[in-house]
Amino acid sequence: MSSPLSRRDLLQTLSIGTVGVAVGVAGAVGVHTVGHAVAAPTEADIGFCTDMTMHHLQALAMCQRVLGRPTGDLVQAAASEVLQTQAIEVGTMRAWLADWGQSTDVPERAMGWMGMNDGAGMPAAMMPGLASEADMRALATAEGWEQGRLWLTLMRAHHVGGVDMANAAVSMADAEKVRRLASVQARVQTYEIEQYDVLLSQDYADA
Repeated sequence: MSSPLSRRDLLQTLSIGTVGVAVGVAGAVGVHTVGHAVAAPTEADIGFCTDMTMHHLQALAMCQRVLGRPTGDLVQAAASEVLQTQAIEVGTMRAWLADWGQSTDVPERAMGWMGMNDGAGMPAAMMPGLASEADMRALATAEGWEQGRLWLTLMRAHHVGGVDMANAAVSMADAEKVRRLASVQARVQTYEIEQYDVLLSQDYADA
């Protein structure tokens, strides 16, 4: 069994993670080109990119609520990593949707592409992992270490939902670039969940 990571080790891991992940995403999905012929996407390709974009947008909003606040360096590093990485992915998925002639608007229903409720899906706001409006208000008004702990707790749940969706896309999407991106997302977010668990059990444990 490995020994617990020190504060210094965690901060270094979280701080350098963004660069490695951003490079990994770019390498995994390839270079985006506009105006070139692309294969017709399937419902799973479109649905995943649409739903994961919405999922990511809430993660970006969660990060914006804590960055620059006195939550501690470890949460600041973690939030910065999520903000930069998922902003890149949102741009990538929206570019693909635009190339396919699909809407980039926030959907009203989600996860029908996964066969949920016989293809009818669910209200998009109920996607697994999404924080409630009350959670988002609480995150915005919390202070100090309490805000950092709440961010870790909410983002952990958010990532669990994201990993489940990404794993579904790996097996269901038709476009190779979509499957590659989903695979990267599943691996990265699983790793980040592990880091959040360490922080929640150590520096940000309940007093």
